[in-house]
Amino acid sequence: TTAAWSTLLALGLGNCAALTGPPVHGCLPVQDPLASCGAMKQKSKGKDTTTGHWELAGVVMEQGFHVFPAEFPSFPPELTSRLEEATGYRLLGNKAASGTQIIEELGPIQMSDGGLICYTSADSVFQIAAHEQVVPLEELYRCCLSARKICDDYNIARVIARPFEGRPGSYTRTAGRRDYSIDLPSPTMLDVLQEHGVETVGIGKIGDIFNHQGLTRSLPDKGNEKCMARVKNVLQQRPGVDQLIFVNLVDTDMLYGHRRDPLGYYRAIESIDRELPDIAALLGEDDFLIICADHGCDPDFKGTDHTREFVPLIFCQPGRNPVDLGIRESFTDVAATVCRLFGTTHHSGSPFVSA
Repeated sequence: TTAAWSTLLALGLGNCAALTGPPVHGCLPVQDPLASCGAMKQKSKGKDTTTGHWELAGVVMEQGFHVFPAEFPSFPPELTSRLEEATGYRLLGNKAASGTQIIEELGPIQMSDGGLICYTSADSVFQIAAHEQVVPLEELYRCCLSARKICDDYNIARVIARPFEGRPGSYTRTAGRRDYSIDLPSPTMLDVLQEHGVETVGIGKIGDIFNHQGLTRSLPDKGNEKCMARVKNVLQQRPGVDQLIFVNLVDTDMLYGHRRDPLGYYRAIESIDRELPDIAALLGEDDFLIICADHGCDPDFKGTDHTREFVPLIFCQPGRNPVDLGIRESFTDVAATVCRLFGTTHHSGSPFVSA
């Protein structure tokens, strides 16, 4: 059934998909979408969260971040020795793995003997997992800060704290995840808007992804439900200045895409869809809404990692007639458009609407 995505389909999600190939079963185009619809190519090298978000904000990565090999040992000996010396813990893992699988494999050892479970993926990440009763959260964060400094020398996009709890056979990852991104190479739309008096609000992972650069406020809520509730709360309590709200809804990626769970993915989008009418009702005449993605994570594709593909682009603004946005050559068109609508410019991208 398609009724569960009624708002997104009415806006034109199926029209976005039809621009890049055959119509998607269950997500078909409509005759008169309520929003302007398009699809975007990624210009940067890579398909990770950092690269995608930075390009949406106007920064193209001409050289991709370093990716570690999948096979043990994934990390160079000098990196592991430096990190062990800096943290005082021995490193376990040292390979590419699914986060849920590696804590089931090494969690009992980490609990009994200590250490840090360190692993990577097909993306540019150095992830550190530890049981919260063995390595308290603040201690895990301290270790991740040490890893961030060391990983700068290897051009690694993100260091990620991955705390977990539970017992062997029933471990669960907690909400204490924290991302530590490498420094941005140049200003983003957030910096430009902030300089022009716009209040920039990052919700969810946005603060971590941008190292809190260019953000007036960072609200690190966890999970789609809390992030959507936060968006509505911020819209209901607007300041007397222009405001940009930038939110990342991570559940489709983290909980369902990587785990290749199509039904969970479907239901997560259904949940987002149910919230959109309430958000749309809070938009004023001068407000606008952009719905897009920072990368693909196809729950039907082989493996467990991100997929590099077109991403949807939906733009709507009260009083503006919908148009076909076509296939955009870069995610930076979002940054260019956002800046134009706020009366300023960013050096990257081509705006897809007039001011």
